[in-house]
Amino acid sequence: MPTGLSIHIGLNKIDETRYGTTGDLANPENDAASMAELATANGFTASPPLLTNDATSTAVTNAIKQAASTLTSGDILLLTYAGHGAQIPDANGDEKDAQDETWVLYDRQLLDDELYGLLATLADGVRVLILSDSCHSGTVARDLPLSLTTTELERAFDTNEPHRVPQRIRTLPHEAQLHNYQRDQQLYTQIQRATPAQPAFAADVLLISGCQDNQTSSDGTSNHGLFTQTLLNTWNNGAFKGTYATLHKKIVADMPFFQTPNLFQAGKTSAAFRNQAPFTI
Repeated sequence: MPTGLSIHIGLNKIDETRYGTTGDLANPENDAASMAELATANGFTASPPLLTNDATSTAVTNAIKQAASTLTSGDILLLTYAGHGAQIPDANGDEKDAQDETWVLYDRQLLDDELYGLLATLADGVRVLILSDSCHSGTVARDLPLSLTTTELERAFDTNEPHRVPQRIRTLPHEAQLHNYQRDQQLYTQIQRATPAQPAFAADVLLISGCQDNQTSSDGTSNHGLFTQTLLNTWNNGAFKGTYATLHKKIVADMPFFQTPNLFQAGKTSAAFRNQAPFTI
């Protein structure tokens, strides 16, 4: 029987000494806890969530490396992130928009280059589902997005829908991005230049993100981020019947025009994975 492992990351704050701000958010820790509960209910072995000051670059990379050392063909890794997203200048020429997307971890930013490199260590045939509730998260795992249908786009951008615009978003303020980039530029440049532009990997990676690369994700007005809350509502404790593709479509339909969750697949890109029942081991 296949093995299912899950890793859940949620940061309500970041290290002020590293970023020049604590970047307070209300709900990412709740998001991580709820996704861990969902994973456990569906048979995954969930690691204790990495929350706020425990969600360091070392802890996150070690957790993914540990999973990679364990999983074999047919197994699945569920990786969820909730917190700030950001962008830094691309130093190795592998981004069309000249910006690398990042997860803002407690001590420093985790570049999409790094995440892509970690995914490249997974064995042939491992399935990876990434759920990223952060700003600029459309292609945080670095590949081309699957095209949305015209109907999906029209419904996603229907300005007549009665959505309330939340006040707090999950993007690192520009001043904090600049502060952190100037502080750690040498490190980030080293990481970018050490990562192959397109490292070969054999895992089948599916990302559903909170928004497009050029959008921001809402921290929500209840106990979860807007994307996570919509996903949980759609999943409805397992009552949802469909595939990852239809789950994404339903989430898009229920989101406001200013935040359009993305779906893309990288690596083996099998239709079988995309069309599985969500959270199936």
